[in-house]
Amino acid sequence: MASMEENFPRGGIQKKPAEGKTPKPKLEKDNLFDVQHEEKPQKRKRSQKDQGKQQESKKRFKADKAAAAKDNVMNIGPLTIEALSEGMLLLGCIKEVTDYELAISLPNGLSGFVPVTQISDAYGKLLTKQVAQGELLEELNSLPDIFSPGTLVRCIVTSIEKGDGGRRSVKLSIDPKKVNKGLNSTALAAGMLLSGSVMSVEDHGYLIDIGVTGTHAFLPNQKAKTYIKALKKGPDLKIGQNLNCLIVEVKNEGRVVCLSVDRSEVAASIATERQNWTLSNLLPGLVVKARVQKLAPLGMKLTFLSYFTGIVDFMHMDPEKSMSYSPDQVVRACVLSVHPTSRAVRLTLLPSFLHAGGAPRQLPGQRMGAVLEEATVKAFYKQFGAIFELDDGTLAFARLKHLSKTRKSFKPGAFKEGYKHKCRIIDYSLMDEMCIVSLKHQIIEAQFLQYQDIHTGDVVQGKVLSLKPIGMQVKVADGIRGLVPSLHLSDVILKQPEKKYNIGDEVKCRVLECNPEGKKLILTLKKSLVQSKLPVLSNYEDAKPGLITHGFVVCAREFGCIMKFYNDVKGLVPKNELGSEPISCPDKFFYEGQVLKVMVLKCEPQQERLLLSFKLTSKPGPEDKWKCTAKEKQEVKCQIGEIVDVKICKKKDNGLEVSVLEDEGNVVAWIPMLHLSDFVATSKLLWQGLQEGDVLPRVMYLSDKGETIILSRKSAVISAVQEEQVVRSFSEIQPGMLLTGYVRNVMPFGVFVEFPFGVTGLAPKVSMSDKFVTDTKDHFVVGQTVIAKVMSIDEEKQRVLLNLKVSECSSGDSAAESFALLNQYFKELKEIKDLLKRGEPSICELVPGKRVHLVVQDVREDGSALFSGSPATGWTVTATRYHLGDKKIARGEKRKALILHVDALKCEVYVSLREELLKQRPKRQLRENSQHSAVVQHITEHFAIASLLETAQLAAVPIACHFNDTFRFDSEKLRVGQTVSVTLKAVKENHHGVLLAVQGPAKKNVFVRVRNESETALEEMLPAVKHSLSPGDLVTGTVKSVKPTHVTVAIDDKLTGSIHASRILDEVPIGSFPTSTLKTGQKVTARVIGGRDVNTHRCLPITHPHLTQSIPELSIRPSEIEGEFTAMLNLKEENSLKELGLYNVGQTVTCFVKKYNMLKNWLEVEVGPDIRGRVPLLLLSLNTKVLKHPEKVFKNGQAISATVTGTDATGTNLCLSLTGIPSLEQGTISVGMVMKVTPHTGLTIALPGGKTGKVSIFHLNDTYTEDPLGNFKVGKIVRCYILSNENGKIQLSLRQSRLNPKINSKVEDIEIESIKDVKKGQLVRGYVKSITPSGVFFGLSTSLLGRILFQNVSPYFVQKHSLYEKYLPEGKLLTAKVIGVNRKGKHIELSLLPEDTGMPSVLPESLGLPQFGAEEEKREEDNEEKREEPKLKTKRRRGNDENHQEAKPKKRKICPADENDSGIEVYYREEEEDDQEEEAAKKKSKVKKPGEAPRLQVSMGFTWDEDNAMDIPVLDQKEESSESEEEEDMQSKLKKRTKKEKELEKQKKEKELCKVEAALMDPSRQPQSADDFDRLVLGSPNSSILWLQYMAFHLQATEIEKARAVAERALKTISFREEQEKLNVWVALLNLENMYGTEETLMKVFERAVQYNEPLKVFQHLCDIYASSEKYKQAEELYQTMLKRFRQEKSVWLKYASFLLKQGQAEATHRLLERALKALPTKEHVDVISRFAQLEFHSGDTEHAKALFESTLNSYPKRTDVWSIYMDIMIKHGSQKEVRDIFERVIHLSLAPKKMKFFFKRYLDYEKKFGTAESVLAVKRAALEYVETKSSLADT
Repeated sequence: MASMEENFPRGGIQKKPAEGKTPKPKLEKDNLFDVQHEEKPQKRKRSQKDQGKQQESKKRFKADKAAAAKDNVMNIGPLTIEALSEGMLLLGCIKEVTDYELAISLPNGLSGFVPVTQISDAYGKLLTKQVAQGELLEELNSLPDIFSPGTLVRCIVTSIEKGDGGRRSVKLSIDPKKVNKGLNSTALAAGMLLSGSVMSVEDHGYLIDIGVTGTHAFLPNQKAKTYIKALKKGPDLKIGQNLNCLIVEVKNEGRVVCLSVDRSEVAASIATERQNWTLSNLLPGLVVKARVQKLAPLGMKLTFLSYFTGIVDFMHMDPEKSMSYSPDQVVRACVLSVHPTSRAVRLTLLPSFLHAGGAPRQLPGQRMGAVLEEATVKAFYKQFGAIFELDDGTLAFARLKHLSKTRKSFKPGAFKEGYKHKCRIIDYSLMDEMCIVSLKHQIIEAQFLQYQDIHTGDVVQGKVLSLKPIGMQVKVADGIRGLVPSLHLSDVILKQPEKKYNIGDEVKCRVLECNPEGKKLILTLKKSLVQSKLPVLSNYEDAKPGLITHGFVVCAREFGCIMKFYNDVKGLVPKNELGSEPISCPDKFFYEGQVLKVMVLKCEPQQERLLLSFKLTSKPGPEDKWKCTAKEKQEVKCQIGEIVDVKICKKKDNGLEVSVLEDEGNVVAWIPMLHLSDFVATSKLLWQGLQEGDVLPRVMYLSDKGETIILSRKSAVISAVQEEQVVRSFSEIQPGMLLTGYVRNVMPFGVFVEFPFGVTGLAPKVSMSDKFVTDTKDHFVVGQTVIAKVMSIDEEKQRVLLNLKVSECSSGDSAAESFALLNQYFKELKEIKDLLKRGEPSICELVPGKRVHLVVQDVREDGSALFSGSPATGWTVTATRYHLGDKKIARGEKRKALILHVDALKCEVYVSLREELLKQRPKRQLRENSQHSAVVQHITEHFAIASLLETAQLAAVPIACHFNDTFRFDSEKLRVGQTVSVTLKAVKENHHGVLLAVQGPAKKNVFVRVRNESETALEEMLPAVKHSLSPGDLVTGTVKSVKPTHVTVAIDDKLTGSIHASRILDEVPIGSFPTSTLKTGQKVTARVIGGRDVNTHRCLPITHPHLTQSIPELSIRPSEIEGEFTAMLNLKEENSLKELGLYNVGQTVTCFVKKYNMLKNWLEVEVGPDIRGRVPLLLLSLNTKVLKHPEKVFKNGQAISATVTGTDATGTNLCLSLTGIPSLEQGTISVGMVMKVTPHTGLTIALPGGKTGKVSIFHLNDTYTEDPLGNFKVGKIVRCYILSNENGKIQLSLRQSRLNPKINSKVEDIEIESIKDVKKGQLVRGYVKSITPSGVFFGLSTSLLGRILFQNVSPYFVQKHSLYEKYLPEGKLLTAKVIGVNRKGKHIELSLLPEDTGMPSVLPESLGLPQFGAEEEKREEDNEEKREEPKLKTKRRRGNDENHQEAKPKKRKICPADENDSGIEVYYREEEEDDQEEEAAKKKSKVKKPGEAPRLQVSMGFTWDEDNAMDIPVLDQKEESSESEEEEDMQSKLKKRTKKEKELEKQKKEKELCKVEAALMDPSRQPQSADDFDRLVLGSPNSSILWLQYMAFHLQATEIEKARAVAERALKTISFREEQEKLNVWVALLNLENMYGTEETLMKVFERAVQYNEPLKVFQHLCDIYASSEKYKQAEELYQTMLKRFRQEKSVWLKYASFLLKQGQAEATHRLLERALKALPTKEHVDVISRFAQLEFHSGDTEHAKALFESTLNSYPKRTDVWSIYMDIMIKHGSQKEVRDIFERVIHLSLAPKKMKFFFKRYLDYEKKFGTAESVLAVKRAALEYVETKSSLADT
């Protein structure tokens, strides 16, 4: 046989002599009728076969003659449903796939369906099994998982049934047994194309059911690989999957056939005479070469395969060639249908069908149902219909009945060629690639044609079809049915719906839910919903607060009601919103299905949360006039932040109801009491003073939530809104912002703060105060005004965390802040007093500081006294014990007293009788900011009253320095009688009779006065002393204190002067600290150069009248002391502004660091005593590290050199720069700060000089990333390259290649500046810009967009564009291939298809979408190359099979039955360890079924089937017993036994014992119980195989715990020397935990296993377990751990590489190789690279693998082992040319003769095997030459 195969390679070529003898007609006849198998001609059986065949052929010939006679009158018209008959074979195309059937498009616009039971035998058996078991089977996939729309299938008509309406439905089958019933095993021939269905999945391929009895068809994995990849429905084929199979090889007279489903091979196949096709077995879908026989008006007649004739109707002519057909022309055609009795064959000439396995064109989704105004008649066929040409050039067909309303009204004259008609597309026939249109008026005007036309909320007319317990079925239109659930049959629940509705009734319904994909339509008949005029709520986005709509109750519970709307939108009506009166039991008030009006209160669309209310606007009664809301009277939109005047309508305990005057009192609003003022006490007082009818000015709209408009009078909140220091939405919030708000709620864990516009945040307990917080209520009260700093934001949960610490929220100037608070308080107090005057005129006379005469009323026990008197009638007048002084008083005495404080809220007056206060003193002129000592006399909530020691005048001193400063420990509180230092701020007594002051300067950080930046900051107050010094005078003094920028000098006991840092040295070294050269106590001689005003600290000119009362400004510069003095400071001008003008832009000055202002982000410096400057952050340095923390770099008092860039806006400061004048020209590099991050667009960056620039996402990095803006936060400092600066618009780049061009870093994504940079075929990366109907727009650069047509986005056909939006969101990073560049129109066409980009498809396979077209045909040459070596491959395959068979007895693998499968397989271990490893590797590489559990490897003939168990002798076989037998036994016992009977009984017992012994001795006997196993493991305690079988025995009975116990026993029992045996058990235990345990139990076992075994082996086994059970994430993590722990182990790197390649992660493998080479010693490198390359050849990129080998061999040309491996692999995977090139290179190397001999021998063997005689000779010649050169060298 072998020699025959060598001499006669396979390929089905007939023997020539036979061909020569046979006359031609006979040969044709044989070809037509012979069912001869041509693969292997065998002479012995030929004669017998031929006789049978000739007889058979005669019968057929007669039948054919009859058929030929019919042919002449054959009907060429299209196929009609009447012409279909049972058994007819048709080619169909899957149109729709549901769980229970396939909808099939048939030729000529017909359609049919394949029920789930008619898929295949194997699929049907699985279905039956699933139904019987009542649980889902893993191996049974649903139809949508197996079939895709658009796939061609061969079907057979099983029945044609008539429906209710007279419509016929065609039932089909795609079961190969029915489709291929005309074939038998002898008729099969190589090259035949037929239908097959996957029957089972095997190790090396698939068993295919081709429906031919006695034939086993096998599809190897190799032949299915490309098909599976293209199909994208999982890693392997599924049982029941229908395949277009090509017979590659027929063996054993047709009993075994080898198949291929490779798309290129199938597409290239063509039916020929040699394939023995007959009329009885001809299949649709075959592509044939045909000859035009006759042309007719309705089509044409063809002949094909010599004698067959067929027809092509007008719908199946190629539209482009329809006019050019001529008789005898040869064309390609595809068989469409074969009639079972007449054998009439129909064919198609449409191009899509002319390659087997192709797919017809699909109709774009939006075209279905489209109405076309003008469709041109192309042709009219009076019996069938008309062909039209549509507006887009495609053809459409209208059946005769669709051309007019009725038969009578039809006018054929209107359908002449060229006439135009209005029509509507009602269907699309995939098999004709034509739209089906209708001209009927009622269809064109029909509202609904398909489910897609119906929208939620539509009111539809329908007809009752049936009434069922779940509801009523309604027919809405032809083919559209809906369900009215029983809950929706009426407004009330109907118990007997059949009484109200009859079948056939017309009903008016409303669509509640419509799902076109699932053809699901839910309707309601509730009248109140159908007739509702209110808006339809069908998604959460539409639920805007205030929306009123109808909904129905689905559930009423104690917490409230759940309401449902359209599209399953649900919402909750909480208990308090159920009605105006409280409802305790909602379930009694509301019933399921009740329709009610509801109002939306709040909606969170992302969380799908909806809050509703039944409280709609109530009708205003006479008392409740104010309740009439804005919405009821007129739609008034209040603008939040708008200031209005209001009139008080009604006073309530917690606030005021007011009407807005601007809107003529129509808008009614609410001012909560705590919003009347920033101060809680003032709010209460104002509320008390206001009356109904009063007008309240300057009130602000705060919020408009629900129905109520909230107003506020908090001045801090109003000014924050007016100054735009607010956030309008969550998206505007940035960390670090200071916001003014008010306390909304105080909780034990923190404080909730609300801001204008409704944004709310939480200040946790730790961030509430600088002091320790014990109880949050001690610190804040609800309604209190606060200033909060944003700490962090959580965008996902929309949460804001705040900080209320004074240290974080104050500006740093506590004196100014505390005075501002005090001032505001008294301002508001004045307004209140003016209001109170109306009711209490006496309040005007009660002013603090006023002396009054009072009568003592009573003296209390605590020593305080009560008084009464004329101005304070009706008030409680009190003097505390302290304020009575030492005076003894008695009731009724008249006393003089001083009013300290008047509390209008409590109607109390506090007075003092102390002498020092009552004594009249001469009034002194007090100055602002002067400092005084004062004694605290009285303390209120917001301020303290203190008396100045010198004048006894009363001053108010604020207690709090900030809004948030609300808590004091007892030790910090002021006490009456305490002396404090105060600074006066208002020196005139105000309306309240007190001066205003602030506390200080007790502490250094609490500064004593507010001052402008332009004034010198003298940290201590220098006393103003009158002196006679004038400029130019020399003075001597002692250094009193040294500060960073100035030194204070005591000139004499009273007079103090100041030396500025600039007046110490003539030449100041940059970076030095001039003031540090002076020490405290040092004597200095200085010259007076000017004076400084004590109050303003401004430098004064010499001519100033107050110069003699100033602080002298001194200089100790040597040049000024020794030289002539010239007046320096402001000789004539009043202020220093003019002096700033002396500095020119660009001038360099030396200045001294004062401080870095963190709030304003600038460095404050002093140039001279009277000249200040500022350096903005971005002009401080070009180093980004410096700019991150400038306060650490620039020390106070340090001398720095700066360039003048101008003056600031106020003109009081110089603007300076430390980096020169900023140049923002193109090509320069600058620093900047991120101002704004715009998603998917880029950054806005603040540049030096107040300019801003933009950075596009394409310029953020040299390598694009998924989240390009993730690393950028507002405030980040960056270096940027200026790309362009035109018209004030600056474009920047942050690419490293621009910023550091010298560092040649890898630019992965090059800049694309214009269309010239884009070339066809180039791979580019970019971001998705948008998705439009014309395609996906893809950003390649800032200015350049490319377009990706939808067919180039993915190989799948997508009807819903929302899928693209889901998988291609804006900003997604993708790789695309340029497939077209139009430079004129600036259009770039791109493709994302995997075959173009080499990347996975953007739409995952799991979506199960239909594919666009078939794969491209592979070239003929490839097929030729493959055919060159069929012998070798078959030989090798056969060899493998033989080896496999030999190995089988050794292993004795028992296949477990499905029912009892425990997931464990057991094998004997008889081979060496190496073999075991190889075997294990093979097991792992097997293709697994999806979802199949990983299997433990065990075996020893342990059977799982119950049937087999019956055949095995059982140990304790008990005889069957019955009642009758028992009776007999009793009788026999009674009777005395005879000797013979005893003998027989003895023999019987002996036989039974023999049986038992034989059974125990039988080596093939299987253990049947736990006892059996216990006996076995006692005999072989160290055999892991037995222990594993024992575990498997328990697992079979799902006794997991027992299996675990067995494993633990095994580990204790097996000897410690048997390491491998123990490891086997550990691995089994790991497998068990992986399958049946949790991750936690698995980890525990793993940790133990690592302790007791060699860790590396355990790690590797667990990796394998994870990989085989598809837990890839865990495997990945474990490998990463291994790489750290065993980084010196080569096997770990290789194992991980293999794992990555199996996952398809080629790039990751390349990176891993680099890591491996760094980690492993150099001597291992060559071996590692070679092993990586081998892995790449098997699983990865062969080109990369070749490159690895080539580079290794270039470096190590003498490594013969690497050469040898390279050769082996190339022989397997490469072409002959490549292999010969390698051999040629090797034999020309200069290696040792022994090695050269080895290579020459290999070369010769290769050429003998694959080459020709010439090539063998050439090798021999080369060897001879080598020997000769060597010997000649030896001679010389």
